Amino acid sequence: MLNPNLKLNDKMFDQDANKKATRDGFGEGLVELGNSNPNVVVLTADLSDSTRTDKFAKAHPERFFEVGVAEQNMAAIAAGLAEAGKIAFISSYATFSPGKNWETIRTTAVYNRANVKIAGHHSGVMTGPDGATHQATEDIAITRCWPDIQIYVPCDSVEGKKATLASANIPTAVYLRFTRDKSAVMTTEETSFEVGKIQDFWISDNPQVTIFATGYLLYQALLAAKQLEEEGIQTIVANVSTIKPLDGEGILRLTDKTRAVITVEDHQIMGGLGGAIAEFLAKNQPLPMEFIGLQDTFAQSGTPDELLAKYKMDAPAIKEAVKKVIGRKT
Repeated sequence: MLNPNLKLNDKMFDQDANKKATRDGFGEGLVELGNSNPNVVVLTADLSDSTRTDKFAKAHPERFFEVGVAEQNMAAIAAGLAEAGKIAFISSYATFSPGKNWETIRTTAVYNRANVKIAGHHSGVMTGPDGATHQATEDIAITRCWPDIQIYVPCDSVEGKKATLASANIPTAVYLRFTRDKSAVMTTEETSFEVGKIQDFWISDNPQVTIFATGYLLYQALLAAKQLEEEGIQTIVANVSTIKPLDGEGILRLTDKTRAVITVEDHQIMGGLGGAIAEFLAKNQPLPMEFIGLQDTFAQSGTPDELLAKYKMDAPAIKEAVKKVIGRKT
């Protein structure tokens, strides 16, 4: 069942359940930060509407910078502003930033521990018909290897706003990962959000598998858990909204109960959430494990639902992985 202590949206499984893009939470968070902190500045690379920075531009035009299609310049300018005492947010599609300007962010912002927040939009196959050139499915891997970086992947728009607000309290670089299309709103304003903490959204009396999910695919994991419970298979579903720093204590707390793990992400299975948890468990508590995500391939164009089904990242695929890993336990 849904964890009652987290005050989640108990209407999330209804047919008319509220849906909203995680990027909308980013836009709302920026405006709130701008209203409360005069040091917050925002930069974008010709994508103010798509990245929802247009709201900040209207509210605080004197602190908004449109750099054009020049992602590397954007990162370098932001690093300079950060060195001058500003909290700089840069935004673009994730394939371009941190993709195209990886080295510039690394050298100017991350290496110098500058107060720059990198907002990567249109991540994962959720980007749909724009195809592989715009579906960022490697961005967690290429940022997670940076020293000192923090990485937040909000599960819905409400958490997207909370993650944006929380990032401003971190004095060094943060990567914020957002998606394009509307997705299920699973949390509420009352649901707690704490950087570096895993939360068990779905709990059971006798769970057999722990499912760690990140981003909007958490909903598919919850849907799978609900259906599995009807079949007599109990699970735990945990929301991993912070990929780095990873909550090792939380991972062990939940895996001690089940001794089997599934990871779920809209990302390549190498280098992302699954890789991070596998690395941790290999050192601390090796367990049977299955990975839901892109399996070393680029995705085609299509609707998000079509792509999730094709690449086995939806609820039926998660259920299949759960049953497979239970078999490996024995």
